Order: sequence, then structure tokens, then C-alpha cells
Amino acid sequence: MKFLKDFQNPLLVRETARRLEGLASAPAIIMEVCGTHTMSVARFGLKSLLPPTVRLVSGPGCPVCVTAQEDIDAFLALGRFPGVILASFGDMMRVPGSEASLESCRAEGADVRVVYAPLEAVDLARQTPHKDVVFWGVGFETTMPATALAIQAAARSGVLNFSVFCHHKTMPPALRALLAGGELKVSGLLLPGHVSTIIGVDVFRFIPEQFHVPCAVTGFEPLDILLGIESVLRQRQEGKALVDNAYGRAVKTPANPRAQSLLKEVFEPQDAVWRGLGKIPGSGVKIREKYAPFDASNRFREIIAAVPPARTRACRCGEVLRGVLAPSDCPLFRAGCDPSQPQGPCMVSREGACAAAFRFEP
Repeated sequence: MKFLKDFQNPLLVRETARRLEGLASAPAIIMEVCGTHTMSVARFGLKSLLPPTVRLVSGPGCPVCVTAQEDIDAFLALGRFPGVILASFGDMMRVPGSEASLESCRAEGADVRVVYAPLEAVDLARQTPHKDVVFWGVGFETTMPATALAIQAAARSGVLNFSVFCHHKTMPPALRALLAGGELKVSGLLLPGHVSTIIGVDVFRFIPEQFHVPCAVTGFEPLDILLGIESVLRQRQEGKALVDNAYGRAVKTPANPRAQSLLKEVFEPQDAVWRGLGKIPGSGVKIREKYAPFDASNRFREIIAAVPPARTRACRCGEVLRGVLAPSDCPLFRAGCDPSQPQGPCMVSREGACAAAFRFEP
């Protein structure tokens, strides 16, 4: 199969789904790590095609959703500082902080701009030299190279009124923490294909080697996802645990060398706080000293330090991200929390499990 349309072909999808029946004699809980997988599963109704013994659960693969409450509050606080323009991707606009969101802050007079790429924020800073433009760096390894390029571009051009509030996160440490916690005994993992185009496949081999959990790197079309599930179930049946690359048309086993070189040049590892998982060592990145003038955490250190502790919300998004709570089991789901009035990021993000369940599941 060489063409994208093959991975959307209903006949091939049904044929693959039928093959799962012979591999699913024992109960299996498979986590689709990536939020894009979660949305695709819901959108295409894939759960209805699975054997009754197979259950899919969502994981911590929605970058908007795992952003910690205190980090949201800190970014919002920057917008109240005179002369600051906040630049963010659109999917962060309605994520609620303790008291507000970017959308409500803009309604109250904060200068908040939606950008579609970090380089747009650099251009904005170049066009408004009397303002400080702060870009919110949120996302996993897939979006980190674009942020790194923006920092390099600002450095080369001397755009010193541009900075990044860096909350990028890396996926492998989070999966290690999730599996080591043992709260949910998963039978297999569907690993994110787009992240793997940057970091490769080998970086995930600790999962079968240390936790004996079968994995499949897979794409986001219906057939992609079912082939990933088939790989996990076949490994279980054969008593194996490995990382199978079921997305060979896009993912190569080794890491992308150019992307890795770029990330190493601009960022270095640091601990990060994840919603639902807490502080995970080495799971975030910070801007290296070479590019310190473009680090908003340094530039606005006093403002960030003065932000009050995050207020606890009734939203149970953290449990959804760990796979231990289905969206429909949250008492707020459809009862005060919906896309028009989201109480947490899992209902806001287009990759959020709650948003997917609300839109596509009964």
C-alpha cells in the first residue's frame, strides 16, 4: 500500500478489523498515547470495530492537555504586563487557567495574537520593536524544531524583543513515568507516528525491554491505527514485546539527524511538570545559555515568581490523561463541561479525549 487513500479504504479497514478477532482471545487494554490517535479513533468510530475483549484508553499525548495549571497561569500573568504581546497557537486560547484564559484576557484588553508558526511571532516582534513579543512554546518533539528555528532566526537578526516561554515536553520520560507508576496495567501502546519522525523508533525500546509491553508506532488513518492494534495483539499472542514500526511510509528507525542537531543546539533537558503526572525528571527542555536573551523565563523572572499557586479545579483531566478515567466518567462531562464552556484542557483541545468523546461518542 503506497497511497494515503489505501489507508482510508473501508474494505481494507473491515478486513483488518476481522483479523483482530483471532488475536483477541484474552482481554487487552491498549493505550493510544497520542491525542491525534484519540481523535481519529473517535471520529472514525474504530472502537465499534474492535473485539469486545479489546479496550482502548487515552494517554498523555495531548500537549495542550498536559500543560500544567501553574504554567498556564504564569503565561497569562505576562499578558497583564504593559508592553507585552502574547503570541500563541490557537488551540491554547480557551484553555482555562485558575482564573482566566487567553481568550478572556484578550477580551479584558491584553494584547494576545494567534500565530500559526513560531516564525510569525518573530516577524511580529520585528514589526513592533517597542513591544516584547512572547511566544508560548508548547508541544512535543514534533513542534520543537520550529521553535528552535524561530529562536535562531531571532538571534541572527538581532530581534531582541522576541522571547519564548518554553514549555515543550518530551514523550519518552512521560511514558516511563506512566508505566513505572503501575496505576493502569496496559497490554500495549500505540506510539505517535509524527513524534517518531523526529526521534526515531529506538528511543522507545526501553518500553518492551524494561516493562515487557508490546508497542507499535503508527499513523493516524483508520487502517494505520488498526494495523497498530493488530501488531500489539499479535505480539501478545506470540509472547513477544518489541517496538514495531507500523508506519514505515513516514517513520525511519533512527532519529532524524538534522532535527536532533537543531534541538541539541538550542535546548537542553530539564524537569517538567505534567498535568496528571506531576514533575517528571528530564521530560522538558529549556533554552540553552547561548540563547538566554530569548528565554522569557529569564526575562520575566520576577513576574513569574509572583504568580500565586494554581487553584485546584474540579476538572479530572489529569486522570483521563493517565488512562484511569474515561471522559464520560468525569462528573463534569456534559454537566457543566462542554466545548462551549470547557472546564479543562481535555475538552478544549482538538486532540483532547473529552472533546473527542463529546463530539463523536454517544
